[in-house]
Amino acid sequence: MITITEDNIDINRTIETAKHPDVGAIVTFTGIVRDDEISGMEIEVQREPAVQELGTIREDALKLFEIQSLEAIHRTGTLSVGDVIVTIVCSAPHRQDAFAACEYVMDKLQNVASIRRRELR
Repeated sequence: MITITEDNIDINRTIETAKHPDVGAIVTFTGIVRDDEISGMEIEVQREPAVQELGTIREDALKLFEIQSLEAIHRTGTLSVGDVIVTIVCSAPHRQDAFAACEYVMDKLQNVASIRRRELR
């Protein structure tokens, strides 16, 4: 599932959703606003194009890797240092595919044109 939200991300709920009898590994990535001498970050999302782009990335990952599920949740709005920007949760029968899919999605996510990040000073 692909979600774009202004709400805080509940990683525990997302992990519970990824559990399945065929799953032997759940890999998560959580990106946060780090203190690079900034006060926060403004994330602007063009919702429809972003959902389409993220959906394509998700579908590609499902084809490329033997994964059971993949959820990507991206925040939008004004975030402070320490706030969660993005969470990716991949579940798979084996850890190698879960790790590879999670990294693949995060790498692709960095280039989504309809999501713009601006540091606040």
